[in-house]
Amino acid sequence: MKFELPALPYAYNALEPYISEQIMKLHHDKHHAAYTNNLNGAIDKHPEWGNKSIDEILKSYASAPDDIKNTLRNHGGGFYNHSLFWLMMSPNKDQKPSGPVADEVTKQFGSVDAFKQQFGDAAKKIFGSGWEWLVVDNGRLALMSTPNQDSPVTQGKTPILGLDVWEHSYYLQYFSDRGAYVDAWWHVVNWEDVAKRFEAAKK
Repeated sequence: MKFELPALPYAYNALEPYISEQIMKLHHDKHHAAYTNNLNGAIDKHPEWGNKSIDEILKSYASAPDDIKNTLRNHGGGFYNHSLFWLMMSPNKDQKPSGPVADEVTKQFGSVDAFKQQFGDAAKKIFGSGWEWLVVDNGRLALMSTPNQDSPVTQGKTPILGLDVWEHSYYLQYFSDRGAYVDAWWHVVNWEDVAKRFEAAKK
């Protein structure tokens, strides 16, 4: 198999009380695993696609054979997005952004609090399932919403922070209150990881 389900970088209960152990087990072991398995199933049908990185697959899936095109988009995106998502959260809670990324956030959005408000509002308004992202686009920070498991990389943008707002990411704990989940999620954002991604995207 080309792609492997990455292990969580922390214990299932490490993000509590903001994200429960039950959710993390379901989200990682069932949903992320399913995206991984289905992505590999598509590659088994056309092994030449196994020679590509996941970034390359997402950037070029439109040229794939028709029988795997949607699988590469949806399950490849699910594999990629979740692989980032676990790293974008941390048991080192209530981090604050600092350094160049904090300066750029303030420059683009007015303040860190204003950014969090705009990001959170956009995440809460996504219709159905999807993701809210902070991306680097032509050297500038921008907000981006994507439906389903679509990824910013398919549009040439570099994600440095992302929030999964599919119901499986919060329903067992927050039920239909997506807003409460979004507000709680800020406590576990891994700003150290965001800073590293921002620096890498500028190179």
